[in-house]
Amino acid sequence: MTQQRDPVPAPAALAPPPAATTRPEEPAPGRHRRRSYRDRLTAPLPGVRAVTRLAREAGALRPGTEARRDVPLLPCAPAPLPPAGPGVLALTWAGHASWILRIGGLTVLTDPVWSHRILGTPPRVTPVGVPWASLPPVDAVVISHNHYDHLDAPTLRRLPRTTPVLVPAGLGRWFRRRHFTRVHELDWWQGREIGGVTFDFVPAHHWSRRGLLDTCRTLWGGWVLTDPQGRKVHFAGDTGYGHWFTEIGRRHPGIDLTLMPIGAYAPRWWLRDVHCDPEEAVAACADLGARRMAPMHWATFLLSAEPVLEPLTRVRAAWARTGRPREDLWDLPVGGSRTL
Repeated sequence: MTQQRDPVPAPAALAPPPAATTRPEEPAPGRHRRRSYRDRLTAPLPGVRAVTRLAREAGALRPGTEARRDVPLLPCAPAPLPPAGPGVLALTWAGHASWILRIGGLTVLTDPVWSHRILGTPPRVTPVGVPWASLPPVDAVVISHNHYDHLDAPTLRRLPRTTPVLVPAGLGRWFRRRHFTRVHELDWWQGREIGGVTFDFVPAHHWSRRGLLDTCRTLWGGWVLTDPQGRKVHFAGDTGYGHWFTEIGRRHPGIDLTLMPIGAYAPRWWLRDVHCDPEEAVAACADLGARRMAPMHWATFLLSAEPVLEPLTRVRAAWARTGRPREDLWDLPVGGSRTL
Protein backbone atom coordinates (compact mmCIF):
# COMPACT_ATOMS: atom_id res chain seq x y z
CA MET A 1 0.00 0.00 0.00
CA THR A 2 1.32 3.45 -0.88
CA GLN A 3 0.19 6.77 0.47
CA GLN A 4 0.78 10.14 -1.13
CA ARG A 5 2.80 12.50 0.98
CA ASP A 6 1.21 15.80 1.81
CA PRO A 7 3.24 18.97 1.48
CA VAL A 8 4.80 20.20 4.69
CA PRO A 9 3.78 23.76 5.65
CA ALA A 10 6.68 26.18 5.86
CA PRO A 11 7.55 26.60 9.55
CA ALA A 12 8.52 30.23 8.98
CA ALA A 13 4.92 31.05 8.09
CA LEU A 14 3.67 30.04 11.53
CA ALA A 15 4.17 31.55 14.94
CA PRO A 16 7.00 29.87 16.90
CA PRO A 17 5.74 27.16 19.27
CA PRO A 18 5.82 27.99 22.99
CA ALA A 19 8.86 26.94 24.93
CA ALA A 20 8.64 23.85 27.14
CA THR A 21 9.77 23.69 30.74
CA THR A 22 10.05 20.87 33.25
CA ARG A 23 8.25 21.32 36.55
CA PRO A 24 10.76 21.58 39.42
CA GLU A 25 9.40 18.59 41.30
CA GLU A 26 9.69 16.21 38.34
CA PRO A 27 12.77 14.36 37.07
CA ALA A 28 13.92 15.75 33.75
CA PRO A 29 12.40 13.84 30.82
CA GLY A 30 15.04 12.71 28.37
CA ARG A 31 16.00 10.03 25.90
CA HIS A 32 15.00 6.62 27.20
CA ARG A 33 17.22 3.66 26.42
CA ARG A 34 15.32 0.74 27.98
CA ARG A 35 15.02 -2.23 25.67
CA SER A 36 11.61 -3.30 26.92
CA TYR A 37 8.58 -2.11 28.89
CA ARG A 38 7.03 -5.55 29.27
CA ASP A 39 7.20 -5.10 33.04
CA ARG A 40 4.55 -2.36 32.66
CA LEU A 41 1.98 -4.76 31.18
CA THR A 42 -1.04 -5.30 33.40
CA ALA A 43 -2.04 -8.52 31.62
CA PRO A 44 -0.05 -11.04 29.57
CA LEU A 45 -0.09 -10.58 25.82
CA PRO A 46 -2.02 -13.28 23.90
CA GLY A 47 -0.16 -16.54 23.49
CA VAL A 48 -0.10 -19.11 20.70
CA ARG A 49 -3.39 -20.70 21.79
CA ALA A 50 -5.27 -17.38 21.67
CA VAL A 51 -3.77 -16.44 18.31
CA THR A 52 -4.70 -19.85 16.92
CA ARG A 53 -8.28 -19.43 18.16
CA LEU A 54 -8.51 -15.99 16.53
CA ALA A 55 -7.27 -17.42 13.23
CA ARG A 56 -9.81 -20.24 13.49
CA GLU A 57 -12.70 -17.82 14.11
CA ALA A 58 -12.50 -16.15 10.72
CA GLY A 59 -13.91 -12.65 10.74
CA ALA A 60 -13.85 -12.36 14.54
CA LEU A 61 -12.37 -8.87 14.41
CA ARG A 62 -14.78 -7.33 11.89
CA PRO A 63 -18.52 -6.61 12.17
CA GLY A 64 -20.69 -8.82 9.98
CA THR A 65 -22.89 -7.67 7.14
CA GLU A 66 -25.89 -7.14 9.41
CA ALA A 67 -23.86 -5.07 11.87
CA ARG A 68 -22.48 -2.88 9.09
CA ARG A 69 -25.89 -1.83 7.81
CA ASP A 70 -26.02 0.98 10.35
CA VAL A 71 -22.85 2.67 9.06
CA PRO A 72 -24.92 5.45 7.39
CA LEU A 73 -26.46 6.18 10.81
CA LEU A 74 -23.14 6.86 12.54
CA PRO A 75 -23.18 10.38 14.01
CA CYS A 76 -21.14 12.72 11.85
CA ALA A 77 -21.69 16.47 11.81
CA PRO A 78 -18.60 18.40 10.70
CA ALA A 79 -18.81 22.08 11.60
CA PRO A 80 -16.45 25.04 11.97
CA LEU A 81 -14.32 25.09 15.09
CA PRO A 82 -15.85 27.21 17.87
CA PRO A 83 -13.97 30.36 18.89
CA ALA A 84 -11.58 29.75 21.76
CA GLY A 85 -9.59 32.49 23.45
CA PRO A 86 -6.92 32.05 26.15
CA GLY A 87 -9.49 31.49 28.91
CA VAL A 88 -11.64 28.99 26.98
CA LEU A 89 -11.34 25.20 27.06
CA ALA A 90 -12.88 23.73 23.91
CA LEU A 91 -12.61 20.39 22.17
CA THR A 92 -13.59 19.01 18.78
CA TRP A 93 -13.66 15.33 17.83
CA ALA A 94 -11.92 14.68 14.52
CA GLY A 95 -12.64 10.93 14.80
CA HIS A 96 -11.16 7.83 16.48
CA ALA A 97 -8.74 9.14 19.18
CA SER A 98 -7.98 12.42 17.39
CA TRP A 99 -9.12 15.58 19.16
CA ILE A 100 -8.48 19.26 18.56
CA LEU A 101 -8.15 20.62 22.08
CA ARG A 102 -7.91 24.37 22.67
CA ILE A 103 -6.61 24.86 26.16
CA GLY A 104 -4.82 27.77 27.82
CA GLY A 105 -4.55 29.56 24.49
CA LEU A 106 -2.88 26.53 22.82
CA THR A 107 -4.16 24.25 20.07
CA VAL A 108 -3.24 20.66 20.91
CA LEU A 109 -3.81 17.55 18.77
CA THR A 110 -4.18 14.11 20.36
CA ASP A 111 -3.08 11.02 18.40
CA PRO A 112 -3.70 12.83 15.08
CA VAL A 113 -4.91 10.55 12.29
CA TRP A 114 -6.18 12.42 9.22
CA SER A 115 -5.49 9.55 6.78
CA HIS A 116 -8.35 7.86 4.95
CA ARG A 117 -6.86 4.44 5.61
CA ILE A 118 -4.31 3.08 8.06
CA LEU A 119 -2.18 -0.03 7.76
CA GLY A 120 -4.12 -3.25 8.29
CA THR A 121 -7.61 -1.75 8.54
CA PRO A 122 -10.51 -0.93 6.21
CA PRO A 123 -10.89 2.75 5.27
CA ARG A 124 -12.74 5.26 7.40
CA VAL A 125 -16.48 4.89 7.59
CA THR A 126 -16.94 8.56 8.50
CA PRO A 127 -14.96 11.53 7.14
CA VAL A 128 -12.45 13.43 9.24
CA GLY A 129 -14.41 15.80 11.45
CA VAL A 130 -12.27 18.84 10.62
CA PRO A 131 -10.38 19.30 7.33
CA TRP A 132 -6.65 19.75 7.88
CA ALA A 133 -6.73 23.09 6.08
CA SER A 134 -9.26 24.37 8.63
CA LEU A 135 -6.99 23.80 11.63
CA PRO A 136 -5.39 26.75 13.38
CA PRO A 137 -1.59 26.56 13.87
CA VAL A 138 -0.83 23.53 16.05
CA ASP A 139 1.05 24.38 19.25
CA ALA A 140 1.63 20.81 20.52
CA VAL A 141 0.86 17.16 19.78
CA VAL A 142 0.45 14.37 22.32
CA ILE A 143 0.87 10.70 21.38
CA SER A 144 -0.42 7.84 23.52
CA HIS A 145 1.45 4.91 21.90
CA ASN A 146 2.86 3.65 18.62
CA HIS A 147 0.03 1.56 17.11
CA TYR A 148 -0.76 2.66 13.58
CA ASP A 149 -4.24 3.95 14.38
CA HIS A 150 -2.72 6.36 16.93
CA LEU A 151 0.68 7.17 15.42
CA ASP A 152 0.04 8.02 11.77
CA ALA A 153 3.14 9.01 9.83
CA PRO A 154 1.33 10.58 6.82
CA THR A 155 -0.57 12.92 9.15
CA LEU A 156 2.49 13.86 11.16
CA ARG A 157 4.36 14.72 7.96
CA ARG A 158 1.93 17.61 7.53
CA LEU A 159 3.27 19.35 10.65
CA PRO A 160 6.17 21.78 10.80
CA ARG A 161 9.15 19.95 12.26
CA THR A 162 9.39 22.60 15.00
CA THR A 163 6.02 21.52 16.45
CA PRO A 164 6.46 20.33 20.06
CA VAL A 165 5.55 16.64 20.33
CA LEU A 166 5.06 14.89 23.68
CA VAL A 167 5.59 11.15 23.40
CA PRO A 168 5.94 8.02 25.56
CA ALA A 169 9.34 6.84 26.73
CA GLY A 170 11.26 5.11 23.95
CA LEU A 171 9.30 6.76 21.13
CA GLY A 172 11.39 9.91 20.84
CA ARG A 173 13.81 8.32 18.39
CA TRP A 174 10.96 7.72 15.91
CA PHE A 175 10.28 11.48 15.82
CA ARG A 176 13.89 12.59 15.83
CA ARG A 177 14.58 10.36 12.83
CA ARG A 178 11.81 12.31 11.05
CA HIS A 179 13.55 15.57 11.93
CA PHE A 180 11.21 16.82 14.64
CA THR A 181 13.30 19.17 16.76
CA ARG A 182 11.13 19.62 19.87
CA VAL A 183 10.56 16.08 21.11
CA HIS A 184 9.63 15.64 24.78
CA GLU A 185 9.92 11.98 25.78
CA LEU A 186 8.25 11.12 29.09
CA ASP A 187 7.87 8.17 31.42
CA TRP A 188 4.73 7.63 33.51
CA TRP A 189 4.13 10.42 36.04
CA GLN A 190 6.54 12.81 34.35
CA GLY A 191 5.32 16.20 33.15
CA ARG A 192 6.22 19.16 30.95
CA GLU A 193 4.88 22.68 30.71
CA ILE A 194 4.34 24.40 27.37
CA GLY A 195 2.92 27.88 27.17
CA GLY A 196 1.42 27.69 30.65
CA VAL A 197 -0.28 24.32 30.06
CA THR A 198 1.03 21.30 31.96
CA PHE A 199 1.21 17.93 30.17
CA ASP A 200 1.46 14.92 32.51
CA PHE A 201 2.01 11.42 31.11
CA VAL A 202 -0.03 8.81 33.01
CA PRO A 203 -0.43 5.02 32.81
CA ALA A 204 -2.84 3.04 30.65
CA HIS A 205 -3.70 -0.66 30.39
CA HIS A 206 -2.35 -1.36 26.93
CA TRP A 207 0.85 -2.33 25.04
CA SER A 208 2.94 -1.24 22.06
CA ARG A 209 4.22 -2.64 18.79
CA ARG A 210 4.82 -1.22 15.34
CA GLY A 211 6.83 -3.95 13.64
CA LEU A 212 7.51 -7.65 14.02
CA LEU A 213 10.37 -7.36 16.51
CA ASP A 214 9.58 -4.32 18.68
CA THR A 215 6.84 -5.52 21.02
CA CYS A 216 6.76 -3.29 24.12
CA ARG A 217 10.01 -1.54 23.17
CA THR A 218 8.25 1.81 23.73
CA LEU A 219 5.86 2.84 26.48
CA TRP A 220 2.12 3.57 26.24
CA GLY A 221 -0.17 5.74 28.32
CA GLY A 222 -2.52 8.71 28.53
CA TRP A 223 -2.21 12.40 29.32
CA VAL A 224 -3.57 14.89 31.83
CA LEU A 225 -3.53 18.46 30.52
CA THR A 226 -3.95 21.29 33.04
CA ASP A 227 -4.57 24.87 31.98
CA PRO A 228 -3.45 27.98 33.90
CA GLN A 229 -6.86 28.15 35.63
CA GLY A 230 -6.38 24.62 36.96
CA ARG A 231 -8.91 22.93 34.65
CA LYS A 232 -7.92 19.39 33.77
CA VAL A 233 -8.56 17.16 30.76
CA HIS A 234 -7.60 13.48 30.80
CA PHE A 235 -6.92 11.85 27.43
CA ALA A 236 -6.93 8.09 28.00
CA GLY A 237 -5.38 7.13 24.68
CA ASP A 238 -6.06 3.43 24.15
CA THR A 239 -6.70 1.34 27.25
CA GLY A 240 -8.43 -1.50 28.96
CA TYR A 241 -10.06 -1.14 32.36
CA GLY A 242 -8.03 -1.53 35.53
CA HIS A 243 -6.50 -0.11 38.68
CA TRP A 244 -4.57 2.75 37.10
CA PHE A 245 -7.64 4.99 36.81
CA THR A 246 -8.02 5.24 40.57
CA GLU A 247 -4.34 6.11 40.94
CA ILE A 248 -4.52 8.75 38.20
CA GLY A 249 -7.48 10.33 39.95
CA ARG A 250 -5.62 10.31 43.26
CA ARG A 251 -2.59 12.05 41.79
CA HIS A 252 -4.62 14.43 39.64
CA PRO A 253 -7.76 15.27 41.62
CA GLY A 254 -10.52 17.36 40.11
CA ILE A 255 -10.42 16.17 36.49
CA ASP A 256 -13.04 18.17 34.61
CA LEU A 257 -13.27 15.95 31.53
CA THR A 258 -11.98 12.56 30.45
CA LEU A 259 -11.70 11.53 26.80
CA MET A 260 -12.39 7.82 27.07
CA PRO A 261 -12.37 5.00 24.48
CA ILE A 262 -15.61 3.01 24.18
CA GLY A 263 -15.14 0.95 21.00
CA ALA A 264 -13.13 -1.91 19.48
CA TYR A 265 -14.03 -4.32 22.30
CA ALA A 266 -15.44 -7.46 20.67
CA PRO A 267 -14.73 -10.32 21.01
CA ARG A 268 -14.16 -9.75 24.71
CA TRP A 269 -11.97 -12.82 25.19
CA TRP A 270 -9.46 -11.24 22.81
CA LEU A 271 -9.71 -7.51 23.61
CA ARG A 272 -10.77 -7.26 27.26
CA ASP A 273 -7.28 -6.51 28.61
CA VAL A 274 -6.50 -3.68 26.18
CA HIS A 275 -9.81 -2.01 25.20
CA CYS A 276 -12.57 -0.79 27.51
CA ASP A 277 -16.14 -1.65 26.64
CA PRO A 278 -18.73 1.13 27.18
CA GLU A 279 -19.65 0.06 30.71
CA GLU A 280 -15.99 -0.11 31.73
CA ALA A 281 -15.40 3.35 30.27
CA VAL A 282 -18.14 4.78 32.49
CA ALA A 283 -16.65 2.96 35.49
CA ALA A 284 -13.19 4.36 34.63
CA CYS A 285 -14.64 7.87 34.55
CA ALA A 286 -15.94 7.34 38.08
CA ASP A 287 -12.60 5.91 39.23
CA LEU A 288 -10.83 8.98 37.87
CA GLY A 289 -13.21 11.25 39.74
CA ALA A 290 -13.86 13.01 36.42
CA ARG A 291 -16.94 15.18 36.22
CA ARG A 292 -17.57 14.69 32.49
CA MET A 293 -16.78 12.08 29.85
CA ALA A 294 -16.42 12.37 26.07
CA PRO A 295 -16.46 8.98 24.29
CA MET A 296 -14.00 8.26 21.48
CA HIS A 297 -12.32 5.36 19.63
CA TRP A 298 -15.43 4.33 17.72
CA ALA A 299 -17.42 5.40 14.61
CA THR A 300 -14.27 5.89 12.54
CA PHE A 301 -12.37 2.68 11.78
CA LEU A 302 -14.10 -0.70 12.14
CA LEU A 303 -11.48 -2.52 14.18
CA SER A 304 -13.58 -5.19 15.91
CA ALA A 305 -16.75 -7.21 15.75
CA GLU A 306 -19.38 -5.24 17.71
CA PRO A 307 -22.29 -3.70 15.76
CA VAL A 308 -21.30 -0.22 14.66
CA LEU A 309 -23.87 1.71 16.75
CA GLU A 310 -23.63 -0.50 19.84
CA PRO A 311 -20.87 1.49 21.61
CA LEU A 312 -23.07 4.60 21.64
CA THR A 313 -26.24 2.90 22.83
CA ARG A 314 -24.41 1.01 25.56
CA VAL A 315 -22.46 4.00 26.86
CA ARG A 316 -25.64 6.08 27.06
CA ALA A 317 -27.40 3.32 28.98
CA ALA A 318 -24.44 2.79 31.33
CA TRP A 319 -24.22 6.54 32.02
CA ALA A 320 -27.97 6.73 32.74
CA ARG A 321 -27.70 3.87 35.26
CA THR A 322 -25.20 5.90 37.30
CA GLY A 323 -27.71 8.72 37.81
CA ARG A 324 -25.17 11.30 36.71
CA PRO A 325 -26.39 14.38 34.79
CA ARG A 326 -27.04 13.59 31.13
CA GLU A 327 -25.32 16.82 30.04
CA ASP A 328 -22.04 15.56 31.50
CA LEU A 329 -21.83 12.80 28.88
CA TRP A 330 -20.39 14.59 25.87
CA ASP A 331 -21.32 11.98 23.25
CA LEU A 332 -20.30 14.11 20.28
CA PRO A 333 -20.70 13.27 16.62
CA VAL A 334 -17.57 13.14 14.52
CA GLY A 335 -16.79 16.82 13.90
CA GLY A 336 -18.76 17.94 16.95
CA SER A 337 -17.45 20.43 19.52
CA ARG A 338 -18.11 21.41 23.11
CA THR A 339 -16.81 24.26 25.22
CA LEU A 340 -16.16 24.11 28.95
